[in-house]
Amino acid sequence: MKTLRLILGDQLNLQHSWFEETNDNVTYLMAEMRQETEYVKHHIQKVVGFFMAMRNFSEALKSKGHTIVYLKINDPENLHDLDKVIQHQIDEHGAGKFEYQFPDEYRLDKQLSDICESLDIPVEAFNTEHFYTTRYELRDFFEGKKQLIMESFYRMMRKKHDIMMVNGQPDGGKWNFDHSNRKKWTGSPAIPKELNFSKDVSALLDEINQAEVETFGNIDAGRFNWPTSEAECEDLLKYFCENLLKYFGDYQDAFHTSEKFLFHSRLSFAMNSKMLSPKRVIDQVLEHFYENQSDIHISQVEGFVRQILGWREYMRGIYWMNMPEYASLNELHNHNPLPAFFWTGKTKMNCLKQSINQSLDEAYAHHIQRLMIIGNYALLTQTNPDEVDAWYLGVYIDAIEWVEITNTRGMSQFADGGIVATKPYVSSANYINKMGNYCKGCHYKPTEKTGDTGCPFNSLYWNFLDEKKEYFENNQRMSMMLNLLKKKDAKEMAILRERAQEIIKNPERF
Repeated sequence: MKTLRLILGDQLNLQHSWFEETNDNVTYLMAEMRQETEYVKHHIQKVVGFFMAMRNFSEALKSKGHTIVYLKINDPENLHDLDKVIQHQIDEHGAGKFEYQFPDEYRLDKQLSDICESLDIPVEAFNTEHFYTTRYELRDFFEGKKQLIMESFYRMMRKKHDIMMVNGQPDGGKWNFDHSNRKKWTGSPAIPKELNFSKDVSALLDEINQAEVETFGNIDAGRFNWPTSEAECEDLLKYFCENLLKYFGDYQDAFHTSEKFLFHSRLSFAMNSKMLSPKRVIDQVLEHFYENQSDIHISQVEGFVRQILGWREYMRGIYWMNMPEYASLNELHNHNPLPAFFWTGKTKMNCLKQSINQSLDEAYAHHIQRLMIIGNYALLTQTNPDEVDAWYLGVYIDAIEWVEITNTRGMSQFADGGIVATKPYVSSANYINKMGNYCKGCHYKPTEKTGDTGCPFNSLYWNFLDEKKEYFENNQRMSMMLNLLKKKDAKEMAILRERAQEIIKNPERF
């Protein structure tokens, strides 16, 4: 019996058991579909990155002797809607069975379920063999518990998978070295020369333009700098271990005008497309660490492992536990439009200018730029989380809904009312000034609240607390800030509110 197997664009796992043996009766199907380029407006580097990675994956399968149908964006046979593409290929190949791997996005999971119900041949779905957890493992772990706490999930994962454990206890004597991971980088230690893949993608770019795919952001067609094959992903992982891991933990929350990436691995696209598995990454990092313990402190490694084994798996579990309702949550009732400078980077606020322009230039920003600068501003200006979601999902090359929406609508915008975070991640200019040099040379002064040079983050912060105080009055983690709010002089608060409303209503002026 002939079988048609579908591979989605974020299922590029060459180590999957599907590919252990070749079978002349199995045909693999991959397609660059308008459906996927248009469900949200994407950064041009994201479209190029996924298309190139998909094409390389297809060629790798062919080289191993597998039969594959690959539909490029402009192929005449490409019908661009998943249901039409699948049905056409079933008919074309006389397939008697259809198989697919479980998607990680709810919309695709629902679409494929509906498609399979309409098919008149047997269907079977398989695990992607990528994550440490199953879809609903987090839900089952927290069943009966009053609160979701990532730390307890993370500790369970460390024990279950025997990662950084010694005789049942955490290696180094502590589960979490987060308090050691908050240093400001001021130019030292030196950052090694960046690993640059410098690929020419001009031909692919021409195809995308010919197809009139609507994108945004910037790209250097002659120096595309993302890994798009398993071998390149392995090179990037090796580079991180040998050059950046030593200082990753210390400076993972820092930012600086002269260094876009600092000590971050930029492996998120490699993992979220499944070219690299989280287990492969963690195993390699730990192998390097244990071979170089005299040179690398455990706090550097634990901070990295926590992001992958803890936070990444946790967010996926939150996603499947709460979808589809999660995608429409707006507990703080925020409805302001996203400012136009999110698409241009043209603002006098240097921290936003640096972070947004980096996002537009690189299709990447690290977690603190995303959370405590861009996301912080969006929440303080009470922006509609639907618009925030769409921007984040489109702009970052590693953004796939299961990991984007939980971080954005949840942790960043608190639109889920506290499912992910126990308090909103908001701050005044003080935090931004403490963690980097973006405030230096800015038009605004981090110590001033009002006036022409008063940093917008300051008035926005106090205005946000004032407007949402009733919502947070029973939140213990907000009690200190709300007590400080109560001590504010009424006249000062009136000035702060007026300044904040001016910023919210006229963001282009700031």
